[in-house]
This record gives sequence, C-alpha cells and structure tokens, in this order.
Amino acid sequence: MRKKSIYRRILILALCINITVLFYFTYRYMDSSVPDSIKIMVGENEKFNFKLPMEGSVTSGDVDVLSVDNKTVPKGLIKLDLGKPFTIKSSSTGNYKIHLKLFGLFNFKEVNLGVIDEKEVIPCGNPIGIYIETDGIMVLGTGVINAADGLNYEPALNKLKTGDYITKINDTVIHNKEELIEEIQHCDGKDIKVTLRRDDKITEYKITPVKTADGEYKIGAWIRDNTQGIGTLTFITKDGQFGALGHGITDIDTSLLMEIERGYLYNADIMTIIKGKQGVPGELIGLINQNEDDKIGNIVKNTNQGIFGEINNGFVRANTHDALPVGLKQEIKIGPATILSCVENQIKEYKINIDKIDLNSQSPNKGMVITITDSELIKKTGGIVQGMSGSPIIQNGKIIGAVTHVFIQDSTKGYGTFIENMLNNLSDK
Repeated sequence: MRKKSIYRRILILALCINITVLFYFTYRYMDSSVPDSIKIMVGENEKFNFKLPMEGSVTSGDVDVLSVDNKTVPKGLIKLDLGKPFTIKSSSTGNYKIHLKLFGLFNFKEVNLGVIDEKEVIPCGNPIGIYIETDGIMVLGTGVINAADGLNYEPALNKLKTGDYITKINDTVIHNKEELIEEIQHCDGKDIKVTLRRDDKITEYKITPVKTADGEYKIGAWIRDNTQGIGTLTFITKDGQFGALGHGITDIDTSLLMEIERGYLYNADIMTIIKGKQGVPGELIGLINQNEDDKIGNIVKNTNQGIFGEINNGFVRANTHDALPVGLKQEIKIGPATILSCVENQIKEYKINIDKIDLNSQSPNKGMVITITDSELIKKTGGIVQGMSGSPIIQNGKIIGAVTHVFIQDSTKGYGTFIENMLNNLSDK
C-alpha cells in the first residue's frame, strides 16, 4: 500500500510538472505571437489574424477615428476578437493602447498601437565612411602610473569608470583629448576637479595628477574622443534625412554605445574584401574619402537602431533608385527577399531568404534571421561581412529592414532589423 501511495504521489507530481510546463510554453507562444507594439499606416486597412483565444479593447482620449472591419466604432466601444481575422483602420495619426484578455477574462498584456503617416523612402546600399566625435571624452578604463619617485600610483581608481564621459576640468569645458591633456599639465601637481557624465547624471571628483619621470602629469585613464569606420547607407528620405547601419556604433574596447557630439558621412570606396568563414567574420576594407567635397551628410543620432542625420541635397538628387513604400513587420513573410549592397563599388540586388521573424525580439536590431542565397555574393564575400551592416532588405516591392549582424559560425546567416525601428529615430520635419 505504501509503495502504491508513493507511486501515486510521483505520478501526481509528474502530472503537475507537465501541466506547468505546458502552460508556460503555451503562454510564451501566445506572448510571442502578439507583438508588444504594432504600427499601421494612416488611411490604410491593416489585416491581422492571430488565431488566439483573446479579446481586446482599445482605449484613448479620441478613438472615434478608428474603424474595425470597415465599421466606425464609437469612442469607448472598440472590441477586438483575436480568434478571428480582423482589420483596423485609422483616419489620423496617433497612439493607442490595446488591452488584451485571455478568454476575455484574464488580463494578458498591453499592446501599443501606433498610427503613422504612409511613408516612402529611397533604399540605398551605398558604402559610407563614418567619422564621429564623442560628447565628452570617453573613459575606457583606469591604469597604474609609474611616478617620478619610482612608486606606482592609480589616481583615478574608484573615481573614473568605464563608460564615463569627462566634460570639464576645473570648470573648463573639454572637447578633445588634446585639451584634456593640456588642462592636466597646467595643474602643477595640485588637485583637479573632474566633471563627468555617468548614466545621464553629472558627477564631480577631485583627482591628484601624478608626475612621471619625463615631467608630465597624468591621471591614469585610458580615453577616446573619436572613431571611424565603414558601413552601408540604408535609406534616405525626400526631405533629406538618412538612416544607416541598423545598429549603433559601439566602442571597440568597451562594447558600449558611444554618445556623440557630432559626426559626418563621407563617400567611401571598397578596396579589398576579406571573405567570411566559420568562426571568423569577413570584412569590407575601404578608403574613406575624408575631404570636404566628399562629405555627404551630418550624423545627429547614434542609437541601438543605427545612425541618423541629414544628407546633402546633392546626394538625394544623384541617387537613382526609386522610392519604395515601407513594409511594416506584420507584413513580412518567411521566404525570399533581396538586399541592396555594394561589395565591388557597384550597388547590386542580391537574393536572400528570411528564415525567422521575431515580432517581440528583446534586441532592437535582431528582429529577423536571414540567409544569403545569392551564389554571386557568396562567391565574393562568403555571405555577410563587416561593412555590409545597413544593407536594405526588400520584399514584395517594399523596404522592410536592414542587415545588422553576421553569425560567426555561418557567414551566410545573420540578423536584420525592422525598418519601422529605424524610422522611429527620424526627426519630425
């Protein structure tokens, strides 16, 4: 009897575990099936078919501009049945909240619904030279100084941290490394007041510079004030804005997103291709034409979704590609697509396949998994290589995203970001 009782308890425990696991994965599946945010174009019917046992209600101060299944719904009475196909249309731009309930009873999640102007952008694929200057002097880390007295000191230890930005020395604004070094030399061994920005907060520390054997004063900090590299221009707009890269510019040593004061885009020529292979990413090596005549734009923002700013009017006029409508993430399909890229100083369209779409990706620039299927591109580059980040992705006549990363173990595969994520960073004009 006792053995039967033990077996019964084990079976009940196993059943409870199985039910819990089943519930967990069912919840995860439903959560991933419904995006945390949805965008629709103003004046357009957007179709949805989630096939989930949920009901939704829309709330906003002015929801009478919305219609469901082509029927205008009075304010406060918008109800959605996610178990059946439905359409949503809005006559004006705005932001709304959709409150979802499982089986119409249990609160499940809140979805942000954004209504945006119908937009066309011009896909590019041009190689670009990028130069940025940091907003303040970026601290990479601290180190030991061998002083004139033969002893070792670390004056910045526990004061300066990786990712800090030094903005002032003794209330003097600092713009570059040379100015920082000059101000430190003026201290004559006395304490200096270092003003820095850390996590958007202003902090001050007193640091005593150390005199070295050659007579220089140092505070023992590794610093950086600019960086440059090669990337790909994703799109330009008719009003003279651009988006590029699809991911942010991070510091090579700290992997932190760099806070920029200013930056510039230049024409670039691809000189050499290092093919990607398993375990080793390839690279486009280019020449940045860093003179005034080849400057094509000003960088205003460096974000997790890419770099953004203003493009020269002459570059907009010279671009020969037709503008394409924007494809929102709910329109993207698993299957064939293309990218525009320039690997031999000529922009070409190459075949790819979209393997996976993650509507709720936790990474802002990894919403799609793609595979290069074009034999010509694979022959030239091995697949996706560094420098191709930002290559626009096109499907069914719409621009839907940009290439962002390569899989280290398989250079034919990589990630892409949704174009709507990039468009969120354009300034209103």
